[in-house]
Amino acid sequence: MDGCGHALFETAVGTCGIAWGPAGITAVQLPEPTAEGTRLRLLRNLGQAVPEADPPPLVQAAIAELQATLRGEQPADLRHLMLDMSRLSPFHQRVYQRTRAIPPGQVLTYGELAAELGDKSLARAVGQAMGANPFAPVVPCHRVLAAGGRPGGFSATGGAVTKWRMLEIEGYRPGGSPSLFD
Repeated sequence: MDGCGHALFETAVGTCGIAWGPAGITAVQLPEPTAEGTRLRLLRNLGQAVPEADPPPLVQAAIAELQATLRGEQPADLRHLMLDMSRLSPFHQRVYQRTRAIPPGQVLTYGELAAELGDKSLARAVGQAMGANPFAPVVPCHRVLAAGGRPGGFSATGGAVTKWRMLEIEGYRPGGSPSLFD
């Protein structure tokens, strides 16, 4: 990818944002209540000025996949999208890389993820990393739950309701059982 930029795009759940640079996608933003709110949060999370621009072909393809995913039209496995995590701490990079490996429709708890990273006592730090995730839903933080299968926090607009809806789109059923409406 040449250059850097950002763009907003429409999805079934609202206006999302994406930013990119020479090494890949630098941020993805789920919708805020307004398009301008989405843009402001996207840029604030980048920590630097990034111009609005027409997305290059690889970013256009990523946008199309995100739109289809948020419509529930395809499995939400976006691991192949190239992310630039260079501005993130090594710990956050490890958390996000492991989170990307959680298949659509499956979940881990913060504690399970922390244990896989080598220290179950890091569950709170994993939760904080999920709350700061600059790549949702490409890094599917919605697939990480609190102990006991509770939703825990979710920083996207709509909070836990949005988290459950995204999991439902992927076919996740708590305890593996269908809902009353299936």
